[in-house]
Amino acid sequence: MARRSILALIALVIMFLVFHSGLKTVVAHGKSWCVAKPSASETELKNNIAFACNYVDCSVIQPGGACFEPQATINHASVVMNAYYQKNGWHSWNCNFSGSALRVVTDPSYCGCSYVFSRALPSGEAIRYLFG
Repeated sequence: MARRSILALIALVIMFLVFHSGLKTVVAHGKSWCVAKPSASETELKNNIAFACNYVDCSVIQPGGACFEPQATINHASVVMNAYYQKNGWHSWNCNFSGSALRVVTDPSYCGCSYVFSRALPSGEAIRYLFG
């Protein structure tokens, strides 16, 4: 019985370390994007678009833009929310949008729509990557 408890405790510690350190490693290396939560309301998404477009170029979600299709508010919001997040340095507070956003570690780009990914260099200079 004591052996089972010890093994269970060891398994929990290992799971915690793998999950905790693995997630931090991915984010620390800059591979994170910001997208809209699927549960976000249409109003929240439209407000997020309006807010982000005050700070980033939103031509990509306009007619003729690479991310205009599909014409779904959640797609448009995710693209510009991510652009805002990338531009402002990947801080968790730059991917909050009043609780209607989440950070992901898998590139959300689709078809011809490339989500901007920025990685800061030690000098503070930024490199922009486009995935697609």
